[in-house]
Amino acid sequence: MSHDKAAAAGAEFAGWRIMRSDEGRLWASRERPFSPEAERAGAYRTVDGDDLRALCQAIAAQESLAEMTVTQ
Repeated sequence: MSHDKAAAAGAEFAGWRIMRSDEGRLWASRERPFSPEAERAGAYRTVDGDDLRALCQAIAAQESLAEMTVTQ
């Protein structure tokens, strides 16, 4: 995988590294692990998407899930 202009979206999702596969699919990996509670709740540290919009939605969903475990 290589870094790409999609990494500019990383400013919106600080702490996530965005990559594009050789096949053109976008992936993001969180630089720091989620808490054990968030992982047990289903938060994934690596997500993918067909395009930048889908990837951003996947990142937001994981961050939201992790945040919900903190507020419970």
